[in-house]
Amino acid sequence: MPRVAVFFAASPLHYLAARRVALDHEAGARRVLVYYSRSLEPLVRHADWDATVYIPWPRFEPLPGLFGRHRRLLENLRRVAHVIGRTDTLVLHSPVYDTEAINYFLRGLPRLTGARAMLARILPDGLLNVQRHPLNHARRFAQRLRGLRRLVSPRLDYWRYSGDRIGSDAPFIDVIYVLAGLPHEYDPVRTIVLGPLVEAPPSGAQTVPRALVVGQPLTDFGLMSEGDRASVSLAISEWLGQVQPGPVDYKAHPREGARHELREPGYRELRIDEPLESYLAHQRYTLVAGCCSTVLFLARQIYGPDVRIAAFGIDRVRFKRTGQRERMLALMRDLSIEVH
Repeated sequence: MPRVAVFFAASPLHYLAARRVALDHEAGARRVLVYYSRSLEPLVRHADWDATVYIPWPRFEPLPGLFGRHRRLLENLRRVAHVIGRTDTLVLHSPVYDTEAINYFLRGLPRLTGARAMLARILPDGLLNVQRHPLNHARRFAQRLRGLRRLVSPRLDYWRYSGDRIGSDAPFIDVIYVLAGLPHEYDPVRTIVLGPLVEAPPSGAQTVPRALVVGQPLTDFGLMSEGDRASVSLAISEWLGQVQPGPVDYKAHPREGARHELREPGYRELRIDEPLESYLAHQRYTLVAGCCSTVLFLARQIYGPDVRIAAFGIDRVRFKRTGQRERMLALMRDLSIEVH
């Protein structure tokens, strides 16, 4: 095979971004998905890929016996190389490269597959891409320790680099994929903005506009008084009634219990048995509203700039860290999340 594109994914967001890149930017290559979290299995559609393989995270699932972590790294390298087969060009995609679970593939895979050229690209990782994460002294020292593995197993040759931990400054990176509407500090010459991670309904399709309200344990966690909670919940309901009268789903927070703090009469409780990211990937809402839940940011990352997202009552929240409110409001402005 002349060109193989390999995608490493550990979260639903990674998977959705990898699928978008595979469809839009690697259509002519053999596309291989490598996932290293069991939580992704309900989301993976094997028919969308030429090959898929699960690799256990070495630190959490070492092989039994002595040096199990070391042997797991070698086993993962062999498994992925076997799935790839022989190729001329490898294009690796990962959300981060300063991790032993991924970095060893940079030099190990070309040697095992006979690839004469290797390119490495960065998949978006949501809010982690909003700012840079410089490698500190501890991480630089950890890179050196990981480099010692090649003395025992030459295939485990860690590629050390400096600058941003994700790898955006590394010499082997040529493209950084970013999400539409999400701010970043990367070199614009090397960035490519991805299309929406979920497809819009087909033209002419009959769809019912539907809103999603995201719950939070505001009073139970001491973030808001009961009076403020009631006012915020009512404000969301009234706003939805004005901008889009119609069905409303309510997604309770896992720690809300039976008391749904932002649920008003008429909301349908949303009960799902899959990660919320994967659910949002196949259920497109036209409005998403809440207080300061991370789901608001998640929805923006998945849906892109076309879906209306609104936050209510930020000024009433008792944030526990100094400056947390200001940072959240700044990020909401950057992501075009309405603040009411």
